[in-house]
Amino acid sequence: MKKKVNLAVYLTAFALSIPHAQATESLELQKVMKELGRNMQVITDSISREDWESVVRTAPLIATHPQPPVSEKMRIMKFMGAEMSKFKAFDGETHTAAHALEQAAHEQDGQKTITAFARLQTTCLNCHQAFRGKFVEHFYGTDNKQTGH
Repeated sequence: MKKKVNLAVYLTAFALSIPHAQATESLELQKVMKELGRNMQVITDSISREDWESVVRTAPLIATHPQPPVSEKMRIMKFMGAEMSKFKAFDGETHTAAHALEQAAHEQDGQKTITAFARLQTTCLNCHQAFRGKFVEHFYGTDNKQTGH
């Protein structure tokens, strides 16, 4: 009888842990955001050193960042609902701004590069302010610190 009770307790604990495990499983999007953050840091450093070639090499990595797998995109689209078009618009603005940054750095125009980078940072910030909190709460839970980027 004791074995059956222990088994029941174990199975109940396991069953209760499944939703938590799914909620804290990292999205591929989180990895993409971390890589974008690293690329933004490289660009910041490169601009400060006037290393235009580094900016030219790194900006396209932001503009053409990897996409999450289709199954994850479906989860995100389901969660986003009507706001998905706004989310995609922010992503499009980020791509455009990163390409403009690449062009400005290619011209080795420091002032234009800084202005383009500010625009890129603004597109990131706008999206983060609109969606990051909602994503973290929905996919990781409010008490989870897995914000990633």
